[in-house]
Amino acid sequence: MKKVAYYTGCLATLSAKELDTSTRALAPKLGLELDTLESVTCCGAGDIHEADPDYYLHLNARILAYAEETGADTLMTVCNVCTLNLRQANFMLQKDEKLLARVSANLEAAGAPPYTGSVEVRHFLWMVAEGEGYELLLQTAHKGLKGLKVAPFYGCQILRPSKLLGFEDPDRPWSLERIIEACGGEAVDYPAKIKCCGFPIIQAREETALGELVQPIEQALERGADAMVTPCPLCHLSLDAWQSKLNAARKKEKLEPLPPTPISCERCRIGIGGTAQGSRRTGVYVGGGAVSGAGSDPRAGTFPGDGCRRC
Repeated sequence: MKKVAYYTGCLATLSAKELDTSTRALAPKLGLELDTLESVTCCGAGDIHEADPDYYLHLNARILAYAEETGADTLMTVCNVCTLNLRQANFMLQKDEKLLARVSANLEAAGAPPYTGSVEVRHFLWMVAEGEGYELLLQTAHKGLKGLKVAPFYGCQILRPSKLLGFEDPDRPWSLERIIEACGGEAVDYPAKIKCCGFPIIQAREETALGELVQPIEQALERGADAMVTPCPLCHLSLDAWQSKLNAARKKEKLEPLPPTPISCERCRIGIGGTAQGSRRTGVYVGGGAVSGAGSDPRAGTFPGDGCRRC
């Protein structure tokens, strides 16, 4: 078992608790021992970084320091935004010894552990898509997605900027497709799978955000997708909960409403089925994302898009 420091972030402990439950259920099957970070805060998303860059740096350095204190060499995340923020802060600290020393001293003065820069930040998706995690996935999956066309949606902050993320080609990503196919599903390709979901600007520029949101849903449906999966709970929120908002806007423009599109970012029992303890979802799941159903046919069940409680 590989020990990793596990950072849940905000949504996985609040409005997307099933994401945390699913991650905890799946991780041991992929050879991962989770050491959950308890005394940590939000990574600040993009807001704090814009308002006060130095405060943002200390906020994320504190998370990195607590991860380092566990003795693990990897800090594992389950959110695209958390991954980008933590990797960006880590990049800044690791390349500048004076900055690292100043921030580390400030952390100690505030009662937190110092940080030496030894931790690597990785998204759970990356842990599943290659190496030992992927080999164990192949042994665990029972092809439960057979017969389903699944559209992967990466979003932007797990792919770009590639200098900070760098796991895969931001224009030709492959990780979600690899996992979908390992579970027996057919991965649907479409251009908008690497676009922004619109979440960062929904409050300030709703019309523009909905314009971003409609593209992946329309394209996935055009390619015959039965469902969409995403490794990001914020993308999930946008694609799932805002479908009603999107259709209200389309109605004003006298356009046909989009048919309901099941979305999820859960990672529970890849291709195995069953019920995750503490989760209201049952059915067949895909790593880095999930398709949920009931019985032997996932398409017959209740999808995560139904009755969403996130908004």
